[in-house]
Amino acid sequence: MKQKLKFSPGNAKLKGIPSISLLAGWSCPFANECLTKVDLNTGKIWDGPNQKFRCFSATQENIFKLTRNQRKKNFELLRSLSSAEEMADLIHNSLPNPKKKIIRIHVSGDFFNQKYFDAWLIVAKRNPQLLFYAYTKSIQFWINRINDIPVNLKLTASLGGKQDHLIHQYNLKYNLVVSTPEQAQELGLEIDHDDSHAYAQEKSFAILIHGTQAKGSEMGKARAKLQKRGIMGYNRKGKTPNSFRKTEKQAA
Repeated sequence: MKQKLKFSPGNAKLKGIPSISLLAGWSCPFANECLTKVDLNTGKIWDGPNQKFRCFSATQENIFKLTRNQRKKNFELLRSLSSAEEMADLIHNSLPNPKKKIIRIHVSGDFFNQKYFDAWLIVAKRNPQLLFYAYTKSIQFWINRINDIPVNLKLTASLGGKQDHLIHQYNLKYNLVVSTPEQAQELGLEIDHDDSHAYAQEKSFAILIHGTQAKGSEMGKARAKLQKRGIMGYNRKGKTPNSFRKTEKQAA
């Protein structure tokens, strides 16, 4: 029996949308402000030299060995293949059958080379009945194929990587991690709580800082302040308070 990639069912945030993940950091060639890796044997966290906020996916890999091993296996299976077509075959044959017909590419990880990015283009074209979406800092791979992105593949550039200049140069849709709802409002960005901005809207947007942050870090302090306000990022209880939502709408 041929090996398949492991897709995860939707969590509280994704609400029934399955996803595939790779190793945080190790599969993210252009990560910068969020760069975090976990030792594959011990699970110990390593924070990148320019880190402003810790990748929440790496924290999961630190806590849950099973999660780390699952993502490691996905990453190794893909890297063992020599062409985009082979990768596309593996992905296609591993796809789940989601009720919502939406699949998220990478809760953890990123497009680690051009062949892998191209493989997802092939998969999207083979499956026009599905909607695929991804956040990415691998902007160069996107730019190299900017005129060949299928309509059912929705990409969002994540600010805070090594290629941010390309996001602005090509006027790409982006998301920005912010420390407060007020920061998002000042920038004119709506806050996304359930990924709908990523797959159903064409406007750039913000995401509140979430996940365990490095002790003593500025983002760690910011997250603690959000918790005191009852704002928990992607958590079910983490909706922006109604009072602030009214302010957001008035300013829009």
